[in-house]
Amino acid sequence: MPKRLGCAHDAMQALRPVLGHPLAQTILCWVIASYIRLVWRTGRWTIVDGEGPLALNRNKRPFIAAFWHGRLAMMPYALGGAAQNINVMISNHRDGRMIARAVRFFGITIIAGSTSKGGASAFRSAVRALRDNAILSITPDGPRGPRMRASDGVAVLARFTGAPVYPVAFSTSRRKVLGSWDRFVLPLPFSRGVFVWGSPIAADAENDRETVESMRLKIESSLNAVTEKADRLTGQPVVMPAGDPSFAPAKRRYR
Repeated sequence: MPKRLGCAHDAMQALRPVLGHPLAQTILCWVIASYIRLVWRTGRWTIVDGEGPLALNRNKRPFIAAFWHGRLAMMPYALGGAAQNINVMISNHRDGRMIARAVRFFGITIIAGSTSKGGASAFRSAVRALRDNAILSITPDGPRGPRMRASDGVAVLARFTGAPVYPVAFSTSRRKVLGSWDRFVLPLPFSRGVFVWGSPIAADAENDRETVESMRLKIESSLNAVTEKADRLTGQPVVMPAGDPSFAPAKRRYR
């Protein structure tokens, strides 16, 4: 192991007992939330093609906002901070619980679990949220990937509730792309940023395997398209899906 990585690993091991303490976790999550607010307030942000979800939000109509796990950081501001009654489905994994505590600082309701893992209770909570006219935010490739490949849970949920699925992605002109499985995008302050929304994907009343698979592919394709567009609009290398032969790790790039 390289010396630098070894030192970082040793530091994380030493800090693990401290980070396991509830008070330390609360402080860390407050720091994360404060950092997200700093990035938002120091950035110059544009929302592209967001008229549809903005109108649904104003009229208190439900929809599903789907985004890749690696683009989670700025999603509390995907509608410019105007959204109300947002529910986010986040896994029960340790990292998921940490994210959940952080987004609560934005007044967001957490649904613990996923549509694929431990999912029955989470699925029922998601259905209730949509029937209460909430916005449901969900990562189709979470909690563990593969990166930018959609599971069928979102398609099943949309079909069951009739809620449209809106794909969305953000990118910034200054960022770091982490080496995690999802190529997590860490935006930096004083950036030029965009949120790109895709066209709504309507649920089909049929629930046969072919119909669900067709919708799953449509969600995946649409999400990859808006993610690519967001990266290109901010002058960043495009992060590719797992298994794509043209994938190369994104390099740091500042503007």
